Amino acid sequence: MTQTTPHLRGPRSAGKGRWVLVSLGTVIGLVAWTVLFGLGTLDGWWRKPLAPFGDTAAFAAAADEMIQRESRGNVGLALIENGQTHHEHFASVGTPVDRDTLFQVASLSKWITALGVMTLVDAGRVDLDAPVDRYLRRWHLPPGEFDNREVTVRRLLSHTAGLTDGLGYGGFAPDQPVQPLVESLTRASDASPGAEGAVRVGLQPGAQWLYSGGGYALLQLMIEDVTGETFETYMQRAVLVPLAMSSSTFETPAPGTARVAEFYDPDGNPAIHYRFSAAGSSALYTSVADLTRLIQAHRPGPDGAPTGRGVLRPSTLAEMHQPHGYQYGFEIWGLGVLLYAPNNAEGFIVGHDGNNEPAINTAARFDPATGDGIVVLETGSPLLATRLASEWVFWNTGHVDALTVAREARQTLTVLFAGWAVIVVLGLIAGWRLRRRKRGLPDPAT
Repeated sequence: MTQTTPHLRGPRSAGKGRWVLVSLGTVIGLVAWTVLFGLGTLDGWWRKPLAPFGDTAAFAAAADEMIQRESRGNVGLALIENGQTHHEHFASVGTPVDRDTLFQVASLSKWITALGVMTLVDAGRVDLDAPVDRYLRRWHLPPGEFDNREVTVRRLLSHTAGLTDGLGYGGFAPDQPVQPLVESLTRASDASPGAEGAVRVGLQPGAQWLYSGGGYALLQLMIEDVTGETFETYMQRAVLVPLAMSSSTFETPAPGTARVAEFYDPDGNPAIHYRFSAAGSSALYTSVADLTRLIQAHRPGPDGAPTGRGVLRPSTLAEMHQPHGYQYGFEIWGLGVLLYAPNNAEGFIVGHDGNNEPAINTAARFDPATGDGIVVLETGSPLLATRLASEWVFWNTGHVDALTVAREARQTLTVLFAGWAVIVVLGLIAGWRLRRRKRGLPDPAT
């Protein structure tokens, strides 16, 4: 009868087990650091608000001080609480500005254009999920690798239609002819630097979010082709006048027109006003007062006026604020509005920013659940409006907004990678110490 000897775990097996534990610990450390750092970044764990949370007077004072310290041109600010104007501040290095002064607001124009599109949806004249080509008469998307029928109105509004134009429009100087809209869709002669400039489908529609100024130029054309009116005429009749945004216009005011803010470059020098063929993407002139009225229209009026003021149904406005565009798994875009951050009421802070040369920066953001909001219009400082509005989002919600996350991405990734490097180095040190112990060498740490 053969006797068997039980297998004993030898030193080599034990050593391998320790290495597995070290490797596993390192991986767990990397995952934990990534999760905690991500949560901390989005929730601002190491960020100080501009003013104590909930103290509106302190935030207003801090915002005014920030404007006085950093503005190099014209600025108009409004803080809104419960749908009512709580605080306003205006500053200028030249001709004074006020709540009725018109600023060109660059890409913030897209929000107003989206409202125009949604009026046609509410009227049954446009189907959100129909191909935009169904409604076009004067121009059509060029054939390509992907099916143009999948370029729907909804996807254009949410920047998920697969358009790869990369626009950005620089505009046309006063002494230059403005390119016709149809020609601009084929290839924009005022494309911003680095933009392809041709409106075409270069990605699978619906597959990913990719910002497209050309998509909104296409929606501008759709509005004209469906209504038979000029873009400006329809927007005035269907959106701007009913919302009491009576000063706003998509047409460049004539030189010398009163109550138009002067433009300044980042050095505080006067700059010219550019004109645009893609007006629906970039050209709106509006005021602090008019944008305040737009935010107020998202709640019932004090005189019994309904939410939407008869321009859009309340359910349509709510649909615009739902997620339709995603990036890296995050909900970032609705229908015509950016979803800046959670509002702690199962919704989002919504609105739009604008930025263009020489130094135009604008922001209008609000919380549909409370009626709180901020409007900042300025020229002369490339990012003052966006930064101040981002401070308001964090102060209002405790969450860091999407534009801040994007703006600080390089710095954030540097810290993240540095943490990874420290964890890996610690894992290597632990493994090295285990190896010395296995070989019977003294531990240098003892």
